[in-house]
Amino acid sequence: MTEQSHNSHAKRQPFGQFPRIRLRRNRQEDWSRRLVAENALSVNDLIWPVFVKEGGPAKEAVPSMPGVDRLTIPALLKAAEKAAKLGIPALALFPVVPREKKSPGAEEAFRADNLCNRAVKALKKAVPEIGIICDVALDPYTDHGHDGLMKHDVILNDETIEVLIRQTLAQAEAGVDIAAPSDMMDGRIGRLRDALDAAGFQRVKLMSYAAKYASGFYGPFRDAVGSKSSLGKGDKRTYQMDSGNGDEALRECALDVAEGADMLMVKPGLPYLDIVWRVKEAFKMPTFAYQVSGEYAMIKAAAQNGWLDNDRVVLESLLSFKRAGADGVLTYSAIEVAERLVKQR
Repeated sequence: MTEQSHNSHAKRQPFGQFPRIRLRRNRQEDWSRRLVAENALSVNDLIWPVFVKEGGPAKEAVPSMPGVDRLTIPALLKAAEKAAKLGIPALALFPVVPREKKSPGAEEAFRADNLCNRAVKALKKAVPEIGIICDVALDPYTDHGHDGLMKHDVILNDETIEVLIRQTLAQAEAGVDIAAPSDMMDGRIGRLRDALDAAGFQRVKLMSYAAKYASGFYGPFRDAVGSKSSLGKGDKRTYQMDSGNGDEALRECALDVAEGADMLMVKPGLPYLDIVWRVKEAFKMPTFAYQVSGEYAMIKAAAQNGWLDNDRVVLESLLSFKRAGADGVLTYSAIEVAERLVKQR
């Protein structure tokens, strides 16, 4: 074999499985990329978190969350109608409670005609086709900004659950479809399930914030609902999870599944995609991720500065949740994303 023929032969030798296998073949055209796509985002994957407030201007911007407003009930109804027409399956409702209605015992949380419950009743009457999710936690209602009752700087677990039961039953009476406990008190899922069933609310679902971390990404949300000033320099590390823990998240989820949770949630989202994956793999349950306020605000701020392409990055970030195994995502970008997806149909 001559030197020339040897070199020619060497060039034809496969490197691994190349050149027979070329993964770029399936990427050449738009239609083939769509044909072999492993994951896709649809309107059915979206849950829209919304903030409802008492009177005053119909809309009130949240400065740290560009594009997000606090809405009066009439404005909320119009927004919900738009969401329903776009095909968004559900809204997650968060009340902005006036400071004068906050108290150490969070009594406003279980008052039948509080802001949240009035909003639920109005939504179920005006837009019955859209699901309504209500947060179950006391932080909007306590004057100290914590998710539970407090005594001598200690968050009381069992005493808090008693108030959460009353809050959940009041929401169920108002017509809520999904009660979503975000408080992270031990044992609350089982107690809430038993209380709902005993009161005849077997159809009300429980979406547990099963793996909720003590995160720095919640700041803009606390601005939006007004709990940041109440919490001050305090933190929630005695009940929300440590950011470094993964196995503990599976224990939390396992307990909530055993206690009767219908759905599981991981919060925050992008910094905890590994947890989303592990939860879905372990339990094969309906699993959701919350793209929280800090995640949303970072994307919007970067986009406003021209550092990122908002449309591409928003869709890419949401698709990452689907790739990790989430069945749906709570995102403040739900409306803009739904509009874009509808146009693509």
